[in-house]
Amino acid sequence: MFEEQVTRVKITSLLILVGMGSMLAAVSTDHWAVLSPRVEQLNTTCQAAYFGLWRLCKKTIFMVEEDPEWKGCGPISLPGEKNCSYFKHFTSGEEAELFEVKTQKEYNISAAAIAIFSLVFMTLGTLCVIFSFGKGRDYLLRPAGMFFAFAGLCIIISVEVMRQSVKRMIDSDETIWFEYYYSWSFACACASFTLLILSGVALLLISMPHMPRNPWETCMDAEPDTLD
Repeated sequence: MFEEQVTRVKITSLLILVGMGSMLAAVSTDHWAVLSPRVEQLNTTCQAAYFGLWRLCKKTIFMVEEDPEWKGCGPISLPGEKNCSYFKHFTSGEEAELFEVKTQKEYNISAAAIAIFSLVFMTLGTLCVIFSFGKGRDYLLRPAGMFFAFAGLCIIISVEVMRQSVKRMIDSDETIWFEYYYSWSFACACASFTLLILSGVALLLISMPHMPRNPWETCMDAEPDTLD
C-alpha cells in the first residue's frame, strides 16, 4: 500500500512541476497584457506597450501596412526598438502620462503582492511533498495539498486583479489605449492555476484513509469478541 501511494505522489509531482514552471514563467516575464493606441496613418511610427507584474516595456514600431484584424499599433511581434523599466509604484516617473501610474499603482501592487503569496504557498507545498517520501510521513501530503490549492487560488486572484487593471485603462478617457489583448504570460498564469488546484486536490485524495472495497471488509478485519 505504501509503494502504491508513493507512485501516486510521484505522478502528481510531475503535474506539480509543470504547474510550478508555468507560475514561475508567468511571474518572471512581462507578457501579461499588450496595449496599443489607435493608428491614424501608415508609414509612421507608433508606440505599443506590454507589461507584467514588475515591468513595463514600450516598443516603437514602424507601421507599413494595416492588419484587418488589428486596428492598433502592432502586433507586438513586429521589429522595433524596445525600452523596459520597472514600475515606480511610489514615485511618478516617465511612465506616468503614458501608463497612468498614479491610478494604476494600486492594481499592480496588489497583483504583485498576491503573486508573492502564491510563490510562498508553492514553496511550502514543495517542502511538504519532499519530506513526505518516507514511511510514517504521509500526513504531510494534506498540508501540501492545501498549500498548492492556496497557491493556485492566489495566482488566479492576481490574474483577475491584472484583468481589472487592463479593463480600467481601456475604459478610461484619460489614456491613449485603444486595443488590448492578453499574451502568453497571462496564459501561463491561468495554466498554473488549473494545474496547482488539480494537484492540491489530488494530494488531499491520496492522503485520505483507505476506504474498504467491500462493505464486509471492515467486519472481517475486526477482531472477534471473546466470551468471558
